[in-house]
Amino acid sequence: MSINNLVVLGSGLIGGSVAKSAREAGVVNDVIVLNRQIETSDRAVALGIADIAKDYSQLAEVCGSLGQGDLVLVAVPIYSYASIFDQLADLLPAGVILTDVGSTKAEVVNAAREHWQGDLSYFVPGHPIAGSEKSGVEASDGQLFQKRRTIITPIEESAEFAINRVRDFWESLGAEVDIMDVTHHDEILAATSHLPHLLAYSLVDSLVTLDQSTEVFRYAAGGFRDFTRIAESDPVMWRDIFVANRDALLKQLENFEEHLKELHVAITDGDTQTIESILERAQAARKVFSETSPKN
Repeated sequence: MSINNLVVLGSGLIGGSVAKSAREAGVVNDVIVLNRQIETSDRAVALGIADIAKDYSQLAEVCGSLGQGDLVLVAVPIYSYASIFDQLADLLPAGVILTDVGSTKAEVVNAAREHWQGDLSYFVPGHPIAGSEKSGVEASDGQLFQKRRTIITPIEESAEFAINRVRDFWESLGAEVDIMDVTHHDEILAATSHLPHLLAYSLVDSLVTLDQSTEVFRYAAGGFRDFTRIAESDPVMWRDIFVANRDALLKQLENFEEHLKELHVAITDGDTQTIESILERAQAARKVFSETSPKN
C-alpha cells in the first residue's frame, strides 16, 4: 500500500504512533501532523514521527494540498470530534479518505452525521485496540499496532473503496483488522476496556481514602501494580469515554455489580464451594484469554 499524504489530527500516543508506524513501514510519502499548539507538532517532527508540522489554523491549507486516496486520521479527544468534523466538511476534497481512532464509535458517527452535512462515502470510523497508560507525543511507539487488533466500523454511507483503503492501511502497520457494527463495537469495548479502566480508577481512589493508605500503597505487590497500571492513563480522556459510552458502560457495570454481590454474599456466609466455583470459572476463562492473546 502507498499513500502520498497522511494527515494526523492530534499527535498524542495513538495519533503519534500511527504517524510513526506509517513512516517506519514506508507506506506514506509525507506525514503531516496538526495540533492545537504548533509546539506539539514541531516536537513530532523533531522526534522523527512526522515530516511536516502544522497547527489547526492551517487546516484549510493542508486540506487544499490533498488528493485522491490521501488519508486523514482524526485522533483528538472524543468531544472535540464535532468541531473537527464541522471544519473538515467544508475543506476536505472529494476522494480523500477520512478515518479516526476514537474508543467509542456511536459518539463519533453521530458527530459526523450532525456536522458533516455532506457526502460521507469516504468516511470509515476505526479503533485500534492498542494503547498504554502513557500519553503525549513522546510516548509514540512505531510498533504499537503490531499483531494488535484494529476494529473498523463502516457506516451505511461508507464506500467499498474507502473501507478497503482503511483496512489496507491498518494492515500495513501490522494490525489484524476486524469489521464490526458501531453499536456492537461500543458494547464490546465497554466490557473489555471501559469497565476495567473504571474499576482500576475506582479501586485506587477508594484506597486513597483509607486511614492507612500510605501503608497500603507501600506494601502493594505485583498484582496490585498490574491491575491498577491503567489508572495512570489520562483522566480527561477517560472521563469523556465513560460519558460518551454511558449506556453500554452502565450495562456492563450493573452486570459486574451483580457478580460482585454474589461473591460478597458467599464470603459473608463462608460459602467456600461458591467462592471456589467463581474463582475456578474465572481462572479457566483467563487461561483461554492468555493462550489466544498476542504475546507482545
